[in-house]
Amino acid sequence: MNPNHYLRDLGETAKKASRAIASANTETKNTALVAMADELIKQKSAVLIANKKDVDNAKKNNLTDAFIDRLTLTELTVTNMAEGLIQISKLPDPVGEISVLTPQPSGIEVGKMRTPIGVIGIIYESRPNVTADAAGLCLKSGNAVILRGGSESFHSNQAIGMCITAGLKAARLPEGVVQVIDTTDREAVGQLITMSDYVDVIIPRGGKGLVERITNEAKIPVIKHLDGVCHVYVDEEADIEKALAIAENAKTQRYGTCNTMETLLVHEALAASFLPKIGERLSAKAVEIRCDEVGLNYINNAVCAEESDWYTEYLAPILAIKVVANLDEAITHISHYGSQHTDAIVTENKSKAMRFMKEVDSSSVMVNASTRFADGFEYGLGAEIGISTNKLHARGPVGLEGLTSLKWVVFGNGEIRN
Repeated sequence: MNPNHYLRDLGETAKKASRAIASANTETKNTALVAMADELIKQKSAVLIANKKDVDNAKKNNLTDAFIDRLTLTELTVTNMAEGLIQISKLPDPVGEISVLTPQPSGIEVGKMRTPIGVIGIIYESRPNVTADAAGLCLKSGNAVILRGGSESFHSNQAIGMCITAGLKAARLPEGVVQVIDTTDREAVGQLITMSDYVDVIIPRGGKGLVERITNEAKIPVIKHLDGVCHVYVDEEADIEKALAIAENAKTQRYGTCNTMETLLVHEALAASFLPKIGERLSAKAVEIRCDEVGLNYINNAVCAEESDWYTEYLAPILAIKVVANLDEAITHISHYGSQHTDAIVTENKSKAMRFMKEVDSSSVMVNASTRFADGFEYGLGAEIGISTNKLHARGPVGLEGLTSLKWVVFGNGEIRN
């Protein structure tokens, strides 16, 4: 297979299909989503057999237990994939939505309409459930999509892709609305991210290495985040019990997610009262604590943090802790070391909270809440395609609206410009 010819054919097919799905009504899109879900349930055994091939290959190649865990599907996870498609079918359709029309002195009315982006390319790693999630979100938002999963999940993705195709056929939509690349050739990725004639935006979902490569080599706009170096700052006017609960949850509710806290900042006035307590809670959950020199005085079994720790997204039971003099130092630290993903303040002082919100330049900024809430479902989006730390177009959790653009619309009654 010549990757260049193959990807160009996919691109041409997707471009043509994008016009059909952009004009499809909500009922048709929902019919396709429900049919995809039904087919996943019908083909559950086939999907699990395909997944077993991938898992067996992963074990032969001595991939990590964490990787294999992300790769593995079960009857429950396939059912959840199907349920996810059903949930997307129940979400409001953003396409065609017009913002409030504003009358102008000339007599015209001006507003904005939500419109599909066009063709989306999504490149992702081990999780096969992304195939169904991404297909559903792109379809509901009126976009065609080209999906390129990791080679380790090739058989799983192809099996899920067949269910998606069956759903498109049931709704009489072109099969090109969702295409799963059926080659593991790495050149396919390089070709996909440069096809500006056919693809409108690229979304990478995976580790830092993948995202860096896509960002550096793509000739198409990229919606992405590289790191989730998330902070919680415990202010001197924080409620201690709230702060303990939030910090513990932000770090330990799940370790391997991009919205998990990686650095805890604590005001020096609370160091003696707060740090021993949070240290006990985290130690009870076998979290390794790396402190600055001040923090070491208050937490047993902590080790001295190095400069690199403040930049690190651990994705593991490891936490960096720094004692700061005030809100200014906390904001400066986040600005210097953070990744503009998600940062939180715990305080009962409203003016400090609002200053933190205004001055911390991250895609999600929180007051008195765990960073683990930075998620499309928790934000009421129903589902998300990923988190964006971009400043243009979509920022934060990217749901259906994030997969659309806006165009100006003007309504008149014969007005002409003098």
